[in-house]
Amino acid sequence: MTFEPIEQKIAAGIPIDREEALWLLTEADLLKTGKLADTIRQQQHPENQVTFVVDRNVNYSNVCESQCKFCAFYRSSDAADAYLLDYDEIFAKVAELVEYDGTQLLMQGGLHPTLKIEWFETLFRELMERFPQVQIHSLSPAEVIQIAKLSDLTMEECLLRLQQAGLASVPGGGAEILVDEVRQVISPNKIGWKKWAWVMEEAHRLGMRTTATMMFGSAEKPVDIIEHLFRIREIQERTGGFTAFIPWSYQPDNTELGGEASSGIEYLKVLAVSRIVLDNIENIQASWVTQGARMAQVALFFGGNDLGGTMLEENVVAAAGCSFRMSQDEIIELVRAAGFIPARRTTEYQVLQEY
Repeated sequence: MTFEPIEQKIAAGIPIDREEALWLLTEADLLKTGKLADTIRQQQHPENQVTFVVDRNVNYSNVCESQCKFCAFYRSSDAADAYLLDYDEIFAKVAELVEYDGTQLLMQGGLHPTLKIEWFETLFRELMERFPQVQIHSLSPAEVIQIAKLSDLTMEECLLRLQQAGLASVPGGGAEILVDEVRQVISPNKIGWKKWAWVMEEAHRLGMRTTATMMFGSAEKPVDIIEHLFRIREIQERTGGFTAFIPWSYQPDNTELGGEASSGIEYLKVLAVSRIVLDNIENIQASWVTQGARMAQVALFFGGNDLGGTMLEENVVAAAGCSFRMSQDEIIELVRAAGFIPARRTTEYQVLQEY
């Protein structure tokens, strides 16, 4: 296989197939693949902007029944350091976000064994009343399924009630790799890939936009990464509901699964192939949280056009020993130094301000 037929397909607006994507991931030259991804980014974003959102990731609890082997954050309910934030603690964190002109609340916990839908409805309504300028971009498909089960609701009823209480959009957490054979190894107690897709498609049907993610570098094979990308692509073909795709690399420290972290080269190849396969998703996010500022900057030339959030707080990845931090000013400077125009955005990619 060679680049030429793939380049011809892309120039003609024809999606590449799984075999071609696997070749790009496993055999093709990194720089050529990156250049191809960068060409697609330039076509989709000719304005030369790189966007970011001012947000906070509030982990309302670390108690989780799923106990995924790749996660260093979860605790059992009887652990000495298990916690559940009360409403006032959450309000204080969101008030601080508003002081920084924040517009997005990314709130996730684990699969808590006792929290029913009323706890979230009361919280979301109060957040909407106190902080109307902040979009509640929270929970994950696995959390929605858990809340529905505990509350004796169908998933659809649960999601609709959460939306009516104030949930505006759903992050793509818990996707890991959307291949059940891999999920059985790294997260055997978590929902299968079809249930993840089910929640996302229902959210899209209700008019909620969502993101999609991929955690790679744990126990999957290259073919699984490609299958994940095409499953995301196929959902997007049906619904058009994904605003962005965020691939990030597994962080092994302090986890049961262990292993080695992916290299920067592997990260850039996955990012580039993601942009090429997911030509129907407008935004591809570079993960400075796991890769650091310099690698995120390089990623802007491998298909990335967004740097995610400023994340005033982040606990899950930090629990695995990865604690890169960047202020809004640092993100702006990083983007400028790479030759792009920094732009602050909303959750749904409306530009609020260029810098």
